[in-house]
Amino acid sequence: MEPTYYELANVAEVADAAALTIPRAKLIHAAVARQRDYTIRKLVRSGEGEVLKFEFIIVDVECDGVPPKNAVGIHYRERLALCISDDPKRLVEVFALRKDFPILMHQNQGAPGAPASLCLYFESAAAVMRTWTPQSFLRRIQWWLEKSARGELHPADQPVEHLFFATAYELILPWNFAALRNNPESRFLLRRGAVRPNGGFTCFLEAAAKNAGLNAGTAAPIELTLPPIVHGFVERDPATLGQLADILSSRGVELLPALSSALQSRVGAKGCPVAAEDRWTVILLHIPVSRSEGHEPVGVSHRAFVTLAGGLELGVATGALFLHNKQYFSAAGVLDAQPAIAWREQAVFAMDVLHQNDGQAARMQSGIAEAGPTAILIGAGSLGSALLNLWGRAGWGQWTVIDNDHIKPHNLSRHVAYAQHVGELKAEVVAGLHEAVMNGATDIKPLNADANDFDEPSVREALLAKQLIVDASTTLEYPRAASAVDVFARHISVFITPSGNAAVLLAEDARRSLRLRTLEAQYYRALIQHDWAQDHLAGNTGSFWSGASCRDISMVLPYSRIMGQASTLAEQIPIAVANECATIRIWQRNPDDGSVDVHDVEAVAERRMSLGDFDLFVDAGVERQLRALRTQAFPNETGGVLLGYYDFNVGAVVVVAGLPAPPDSKSDRDSFERGVAGIADAVNEAARRTAGIVGYIGEWHSHPPGHSASPSREDLVQLVHLALGMAEDGLPAVQLIVGEDDLQVLQGTVK
Repeated sequence: MEPTYYELANVAEVADAAALTIPRAKLIHAAVARQRDYTIRKLVRSGEGEVLKFEFIIVDVECDGVPPKNAVGIHYRERLALCISDDPKRLVEVFALRKDFPILMHQNQGAPGAPASLCLYFESAAAVMRTWTPQSFLRRIQWWLEKSARGELHPADQPVEHLFFATAYELILPWNFAALRNNPESRFLLRRGAVRPNGGFTCFLEAAAKNAGLNAGTAAPIELTLPPIVHGFVERDPATLGQLADILSSRGVELLPALSSALQSRVGAKGCPVAAEDRWTVILLHIPVSRSEGHEPVGVSHRAFVTLAGGLELGVATGALFLHNKQYFSAAGVLDAQPAIAWREQAVFAMDVLHQNDGQAARMQSGIAEAGPTAILIGAGSLGSALLNLWGRAGWGQWTVIDNDHIKPHNLSRHVAYAQHVGELKAEVVAGLHEAVMNGATDIKPLNADANDFDEPSVREALLAKQLIVDASTTLEYPRAASAVDVFARHISVFITPSGNAAVLLAEDARRSLRLRTLEAQYYRALIQHDWAQDHLAGNTGSFWSGASCRDISMVLPYSRIMGQASTLAEQIPIAVANECATIRIWQRNPDDGSVDVHDVEAVAERRMSLGDFDLFVDAGVERQLRALRTQAFPNETGGVLLGYYDFNVGAVVVVAGLPAPPDSKSDRDSFERGVAGIADAVNEAARRTAGIVGYIGEWHSHPPGHSASPSREDLVQLVHLALGMAEDGLPAVQLIVGEDDLQVLQGTVK
């Protein structure tokens, strides 16, 4: 039997190729004319004047690779319309004009009754046009026909096709929809968002408390998980509930029994009053999809169909319910209940189904496997707010944020806050912004308090209850004070240097045998000793007065540097948490070309020594350095200046490093007299590199081979002179002696 073909409407015939006006149409015509497998049947065009214009080349194409009498029904010779737009960015559309051309996978959605539109490419139009030629286009058509005829067009590793084409309309479900759906106290509102330029829009199914009263926008969601289907061609959206049922029935799935059962479950045994009726019904279909019959589903097709009838009204239309004395009852088991068909004409509006993110979805989308610790962030300033924003969107960690400051106008240049937040507490602002993203799926608990006030019950309770504490306060007070509290959780301290060109991470080990206090000192030693650190803590590009107080001074620093370093730290802190060892790591960025160097500093154990009112802390790195200098000087004694810092708030003297003996020093087997050449410059340079934190705290010297670190009479005399000198600044004097197998520290004070 001779095939029957669609005739294109509203077109005018083109006399010959010379009359074609679209450049691509001319190129394709020339290519077709040279192809023995293609025969040109007609040339037509549509559109005139300013209206978008198309030219069509009607062809017969023959494909030797199409198997005879193939199962899908593609013929050896097919008639196609090549639709060429005068917009050079649009792909050439290909329509199969045979009226009984099969509906297959990889066809574009078109109007009902229109010719089938072949979906030739997996890539976007822009990607295809990079290498598109008329000749490759004609070969692609034959490839599509041959592959489709043999059932090979859909690769085995490609995701299964969904049941319906994509639509411009979306329905967003709450992240906790399953729990809300099972809660008898829950009611739902259907809210529509703004219409987009393409005519599409997004609707939101939102929970409303049952005791909030009925609302004109209430909707009854009916959720149906249907039996699996085998994927195949993609269906056009049905216009009625009957058309939807027919589509599913053709795939071996019956909609009405599942829908009736769900509607009957709504009224229960005692029925449901008319007053409980909703305005709309949202039918949510979850359809498992398999690649072939008998195989396990490999995907789920989700689709929403909104009807303009409430669920109870729809139940009557389907025959699942009946209405009696203003009360809806289940028709199940009612002998005289008649099958209803009115439901088939009920209009439906098809929508794609999306879920709001919960923590697990956020982690999956971010490539994060672990949920993260229950943790506290100290400081909701520029860096802290950026970290919480990044972690919150990625679903990592369950956070409490402690900060007692509020948003000022100048904060907006490098903070996640907005103008409406000026005057509000920083901790509450970052918690509120997180809520705006996650809508209650995860939360950040704000605590407006001074984190250094360990006597404040809310602060101490919070600090004792967490698995991890991250300090982003950018001050010295908290990490030094927290280092003295044994019962606190593991701490990590992060900060950005004044210029914004470097970020620093100090992570205690999981057992807290190495505290932030000693990691800070070892970081300073690296700054003093390494060439890369010459300008590490150099000043920023300037400062400005941000308020009336003499203390209201803020730094000039672009937000881009904050965000760049925050992104690095947000990724690296989870890695440091997973590593039980202590970490000292610095990222140094070159602002000229954006390159970043990473510097790791070995973290070593510290030794604590009591010095009356103070505790002195010296780590194994200092001791190793001093012993190396002692060995180099054998058989003579040696010595030099001790560098470190005092912190009277925590009663600590911390030794950072020892300088080697100046070249004008005098030493022999039994004595050492330190010289002065270069000492002032070396101490000043240490102070400069550490932003004034590290300075002169005392002297060190060694005893010769075979001798302990016990002080000699000369050592005690030297300590007296040292104490008198330090007393001018009101500081105690520290003398450290390195012996054969021991280390001894003496303190000298003037009463």
